[in-house]
Amino acid sequence: MKNRVTGLGGFFFKSKDPDNIKAWYKNHLGLNTDQYGCTFWWKDQEGNDCSTQWSPMDEKTQYFKPSEKPFMMNFRVENLVELLEVLKKEGVTVVGEIEEYEYGKFGWILDPEGNKLELWEPVDKAFL
Repeated sequence: MKNRVTGLGGFFFKSKDPDNIKAWYKNHLGLNTDQYGCTFWWKDQEGNDCSTQWSPMDEKTQYFKPSEKPFMMNFRVENLVELLEVLKKEGVTVVGEIEEYEYGKFGWILDPEGNKLELWEPVDKAFL
């Protein structure tokens, strides 16, 4: 498999008060925040529009389970279905089933330290 991770798709973390922390980052660091956090737009080497998401989430979120960590990284990938099959064969723990939305496909794995990693095969044009 040629390409696996192609970029950082997002960083998600638990917060005691997500709305307050979004306002703080907006006021003090100039992040253009919305209900989800902040989307950073950039171009890949071929000039395609790409995005990376920064999102504080409620400290009680169950989205990071089975990880007990207060954060989750999201990586942009090519061909999620094939990648998850390769990772399974390599002995990587796959969590749940692939979910598909208009903005891409998602799958999840655990690294050796129990960090849940979200793998995203993006459809960036869905956000434009």
